[in-house]
Formats: sequence, C-alpha cells, structure tokens
Amino acid sequence: MSTSERAGGDTVDYDVVVCGASLAGSAAAILLARRGARVALLERRSDPAAFKVLCTHSLTANAYPVLDELGLVPALEEAGAVRNHARWYTRWGWIEPRAAPQGPALPYGYNIRRSTLDPLLRSRAARTPGVDLLLGHQVTGLVREAGRTAGVRATTPAGEHELRARLVVGADGKDSAVARFAGTPTRRYENERFGYLAHFRGLPLPDGISHAWFLEPDMAYAFPNDDGVTVLTVLPDKKRLPAFREDLEGSFAAFVRALPDAPPIDAAKRVSKIIGLVDYPLLSRRPTAPGLALIGDAALTSDPLWGVGCGWALESAQWLTEAVAPALAGGGELDRSLLAYARTHRRRLSGHQFMAADFARARPFNPVQRLVFSAAARDTSVARHMHRFSQRLIGPARFLSPAALARASAVNLRHRGASVPPVPLSPAGR
Repeated sequence: MSTSERAGGDTVDYDVVVCGASLAGSAAAILLARRGARVALLERRSDPAAFKVLCTHSLTANAYPVLDELGLVPALEEAGAVRNHARWYTRWGWIEPRAAPQGPALPYGYNIRRSTLDPLLRSRAARTPGVDLLLGHQVTGLVREAGRTAGVRATTPAGEHELRARLVVGADGKDSAVARFAGTPTRRYENERFGYLAHFRGLPLPDGISHAWFLEPDMAYAFPNDDGVTVLTVLPDKKRLPAFREDLEGSFAAFVRALPDAPPIDAAKRVSKIIGLVDYPLLSRRPTAPGLALIGDAALTSDPLWGVGCGWALESAQWLTEAVAPALAGGGELDRSLLAYARTHRRRLSGHQFMAADFARARPFNPVQRLVFSAAARDTSVARHMHRFSQRLIGPARFLSPAALARASAVNLRHRGASVPPVPLSPAGR
C-alpha cells in the first residue's frame, strides 16, 4: 500500500476511505478515483455479490445523470432494468402522466433489483484505477487527530488495523456506524405506517409500468423489475399492525386483492419471503464534520413509500465528489469544500424530507395535496408536473409554486360539477 504526505508531514494511506460499498459508496469511490483520488472502499460483507434486500429497487430520474457519468446506462438496459414510468391511483381516479403531443418523452429512471444492481456497481468500482475494494472490513471506530477525523479502525479476519485518510466517507446506511462513532446529531421523524414487501414473478401490470395507490392513509405500490420480477409493497396505517401480524400472508394477500384494479397476485408466483418494514423512521443527519462526510441513507433516510433513496444515494455521491475533488487534488481547503457539500445537500433535500415526514404521519391529504392530486387526475399537463416531482427532477418549491397551484385550481374549476368517481374504501375499511 502506498502512502503520501499531507500538511504537517503526517502520512496517509489514502486520500479517501469510503465505508460501505453499496450504491452511494461505490459511486463515490468511482467518481472520486476518476478525479485522481486514491480511495479505499470498505465493505463489511465478504461476498462481492452481496446486496441490500430491504429496498424499493427504484432509481428515480434525478439519478440518470449520475448513472450516465458512471457509464452504467447501457449495462442497466442490458441487464433488463425497467424504465420506471408510473401511474397513481387516487380517490379522483388514476393519474396517468403522458408526454405532450410533439413534446419530449417523459424523463425516466430505472427499476432494477439490488441483487442485480449492487454487484454490477461494486464490480465497476473494483475495476476503477485508484480504488481498492476491501471486502470483509468492519469499521470499529474512527481515528481522530486535533479535533478532526483522520481515518478509521477496521476489523478483518486477520485482526484490526487502521486506515488513515484525508477524508472519511460514511456510506453505511441508515444505521450508520460512522455517524455513531462521530457523534453526528440525528433528527428522527416517526413513520406512522408500517410496510411489507414481496417479489412476484408473472404479475402483469397494465402497460408494464409502476403503479401506486394513495388510499388515505394506506399506501401500496407495484414496481416491475428486471427478469420479470415485480416488487409489491403494502404500507398500511400502524394502527393495523397487530391484526396484520396475526396472519401475515393472509393479511398481505387480502390487502392487495382489495386494491382498486388490483394486480392479480393469485395468478402470480411469489419468489421471496414477505419482508417487513415494521418500524422505519425518517432520519436526517448533519452530513459533514471536519474530515468526514455522510452520503446516501447515512445522511438522510426518507420514507420508503416514495422510492427515492437509491436516487438520492447516487446524487449525494456526485455532490460530494464535485465539492471535494479539487481540494483533494490540492486546489483548495477540504473543510470548506465539505461545507459546500453540506449546503448543497441541505438545499436539494431538506424540503423533500420535510414533506415526506409530514405525510409519514399517516394522515389524509391536506387541502393543497387534494388540489394538486385531483387536478393531476383530470389534466395531463398537471400529471406531467407531478411526474417531474415524483422523479425528483423538481423540488417542493417548484412543485407547489403559485403558478402550479393556479393551474391546478383552474383545472378543478373547469371540472366543477363533473361526476366524481365514488371513493373506494381502503383495505383498512373493508
């Protein structure tokens, strides 16, 4: 292992140690190494094909530029990833975004199982010059010097050792050990829904696209993925959890059968266990400290019902790289660059997290949401606007701008007096 000097004459093993080799960590390692950094990519699991099981398996369109920069788009298409166009059920009917006549196609990301995506991205990181993929490395502590993080301690089957670096990146998920060792402040928002998901093969969906059901307060979604596998998730109000658990398989199936235009699960084959998200709070952490940065779920864990975590994992890796790469190359002060990353992270994601935390209280739509969702079910331009927000291409301020609310109001005024479909009872009320 080569070493180099930094200011003060100390030696470092790497420019960056990235802890966690899933989406955020592998992407950050690749992007940083391409900009000249020497990167140690640590992964606690020893299997290079390991993957995250509990996931929506969805990459929203905001992540497409990162996938493109990583060179992954052709590989995803070849692997059978499904472009994630979607339709959403509401009490006013289905919201079905479509491209405008003579307009551009709707932007898209991909649905792809993590069992396909994680090994694909990790292997690409391992082949990137400047990246050392170190499997079987469990981070057990941080090296601290003069009030800043200067490396990590990691245990392996051969024992414990230190890896020193100018920057340590925590990409180790919502229960981040790096954040815990650093004493990073965490804000927790309770999630008043629980969730269960399962994978099905041979589950047809209209047009082969993603479906979501807003049942106020219950939720459900079905995401078609690679290899003909669909991820089906139910997210009921937590008040229903005790009864739901009494007969998990029966409750899951009954919930799905009760959905409007329900996917025919009785004709499909379930190819996984029913996996639970019984207590899944939303977490927000300060994303930087001297010598340290958090990305992906380690920095912000949102509500899984929106399927945004994978996209934000990739985006945060790109934001961090753009902020710190010049400083790592000797062109600036690292801690100032980390503050720039923190500002970008806060500006881009805090509004989304605020809205998600509010909706996680398992309440019916508020008046603004009723306005926008009802208009989107009635008007294709409002539906396209909602599509851009759902794919996280615009933020809350633009989604709920005065112009957008005025347009939604005008749509609803035109439909005043029109017949409204009866509101089906959610599975909670059947």
